Amino acid sequence: MASIESLLIRTHKAAAGLRRATEQQLQAALASLADAILRDQALLLKANAKDLAAQSPDNPRNDRLMLDPARIRAIADSIRKVAALPDPSGKILEKRRLENGLLVEKMAVPLGVVGAIYESRPNVTFDIAVLCLRSRNACVLKGSSEADHSNKAAIRIIRSVLAEHGIPPDAVTLLPSDRATVQELFGATRWVDVLIPRGSDSLIKYVRKHSLVPVIETGAGVCHLYIEKEADLEMAVSIAVNAKVSRPSVCNAIDTILVDRDIAPEFLKRLQPALLPYEVEIFADPGAQRLLKGYPRLKAATPADFAREFLSLKCAVRLVDGIDEALAHIERYSTRHSEAIVSGNKGVCERFLSEVDAATVYANASTRFTDGEALGLGAEIGISTQKLHARGPFALEKLVTEKWIIRGTGQVR
Repeated sequence: MASIESLLIRTHKAAAGLRRATEQQLQAALASLADAILRDQALLLKANAKDLAAQSPDNPRNDRLMLDPARIRAIADSIRKVAALPDPSGKILEKRRLENGLLVEKMAVPLGVVGAIYESRPNVTFDIAVLCLRSRNACVLKGSSEADHSNKAAIRIIRSVLAEHGIPPDAVTLLPSDRATVQELFGATRWVDVLIPRGSDSLIKYVRKHSLVPVIETGAGVCHLYIEKEADLEMAVSIAVNAKVSRPSVCNAIDTILVDRDIAPEFLKRLQPALLPYEVEIFADPGAQRLLKGYPRLKAATPADFAREFLSLKCAVRLVDGIDEALAHIERYSTRHSEAIVSGNKGVCERFLSEVDAATVYANASTRFTDGEALGLGAEIGISTQKLHARGPFALEKLVTEKWIIRGTGQVR
């Protein structure tokens, strides 16, 4: 394997040039990039078709991998939204003059070079590159081999636009997709300031275990929807269906539905016909199994099923005796990503929102809103489930650190 150090050094140098770019340059470049994606969408679709053709037709990741005109338009729209957001770097966060005359300022500054390792989704290439550019961070991207043609086409477009606007193209670098590249990236503490894994739980754990570069985790989602006994059942069915089937292959889709035993017969009676057209496979505990008897895609749940991130049209269902049991189940199986309750009892909702330890918690809404763009952040690098630096949608505002700037007139200590 050829060393990637030369690529990392070039990106590190380009980070300084990116910090020197004017606000007008950056905004114009991002606007041009949105236009270029639409103009060159045929090239993107052709490259994406090669990636899809290499996959098994029943690969559950195909939905994540696929690009189509609607998704390309959505990427372009997202870029325009990010371009319109204020630059988070360069802001003076604190300012004061000390008794000795020193002027002390704390400023938000770019992280420097952001490394990202991610799986399957070619839209992530654009998301990370654009967020990094808007916050004046250079980035090195390590996508999966599954999306290699798509990622290369995306990077060609991005680098061409940067060159047109006088911004160093090396500010966005795509690393080789082979796995050996990752090992060198793990040790590149001189050239890469932070590393962000986005993908499966196994990927995230592997990066956390082996990287010498500081890691910001974007966690896998084992997400729960709790239907409390005072829930509006029509609302509960609507939220359950949306949270499971609207995009089952993403991390904010629900994996387990917890149902209060008191309302389980009526709720599950309504849920069955709502899920059936989507051929959702249900893994049910014994109580739920009895109530779902006759559902054609029903299986008995094992304890392991409640710990699964399905990423497909599958979900687990368990009956609980009230909120205490629901909270205990979530505490045991949650990956601290997105958790939701449906209830007409405000006090119960507030208790759920207060006690559940997750990056995002919901009352009477679908977990599918755990997304940077959906929450008004323009786009995201991922959903952080850790507690240091960033938690929840890891977007533009968190791609900065701090620098202390002290101006004096000859003071000594």
